[in-house]
Amino acid sequence: MKKLNIIYWSGTGNTEKMAELILEGAKGVDNLEAQMIDVSSASKKDVEECDLIALGCPSMGDEVLEEGEMEPFMESIEGSLSGKKIALFGSYGWGDGKWMRDWEERMNNCGGDLVDDGLIVNGEPSGDAVDQCKGLGKLLAES
Repeated sequence: MKKLNIIYWSGTGNTEKMAELILEGAKGVDNLEAQMIDVSSASKKDVEECDLIALGCPSMGDEVLEEGEMEPFMESIEGSLSGKKIALFGSYGWGDGKWMRDWEERMNNCGGDLVDDGLIVNGEPSGDAVDQCKGLGKLLAES
């Protein structure tokens, strides 16, 4: 059985909603154990012990990851990502997605295997964005 951990940071709830939809999309895949973990409760072990990982964080400040919890967590796991199947996601309210492009490059440099481009949603996911989130969960779970 494959194990998927969806680790995220959410300030307004939009990225958490994306995580819930990704989980919903993944749960339709057989032989998969999947769970959501708020980054404040996540550990390096949660990355090391899973086969698949989805990481979520909204764009903050000048299009960067949240600096209090998510950035330190990312620094702590960089050495544990080589060969892992990874999906990235997050919401934004401004900018053009630079934070996601930077994050994708960072994961590739760590040896992570991104299953798709990072999924960014403006504000709360609705309409097509709901389907995109579920689709990303299914894609990752089937990888």
